[in-house]
Amino acid sequence: MDTYLLLKSLHILGIVLFLGNIIVSGWWKFMADRTRNPAIIAFAQRQVTLTDYVFTLGGVLLVLGAGLGNAILHDMDYLSVKWLAWGYWLFMVSGVIWVTVLIPVQVRQARMAKTFAASSEIPESYWRLSNIWGLFGTLATLLPLFNIYWMVFKPVG
Repeated sequence: MDTYLLLKSLHILGIVLFLGNIIVSGWWKFMADRTRNPAIIAFAQRQVTLTDYVFTLGGVLLVLGAGLGNAILHDMDYLSVKWLAWGYWLFMVSGVIWVTVLIPVQVRQARMAKTFAASSEIPESYWRLSNIWGLFGTLATLLPLFNIYWMVFKPVG
């Protein structure tokens, strides 16, 4: 069995899970918020949080495990090879945004959504958090999308 190709396949699967989920979750949350319907927003908020734990986290583990594993097994210094270093650091910055901003905001919104799901009033604080989530979510999504360039074209200069 070719370890390189196995790890590369797992890495690509991780990318599909990770990017697919963060793009689709952002879309569903945005569309749910547009309805201004508390029950729809509460449902979407629960699903965004759940799918982040399953698919985003699963994708992250595959991307990092298989990517770093392949680099290490094939004696590639992922902090010195330019395209690997850029990919690594863009992914890390995105991860820091997720851990420090997006997940805490999401958890707060999910808690709020539990309380307003049965009522007709969504607090203004939910909308402020939604704006923060949208801004930082866009940034945290664009950074790994730039990784596609680094991973495919592998520029050396």
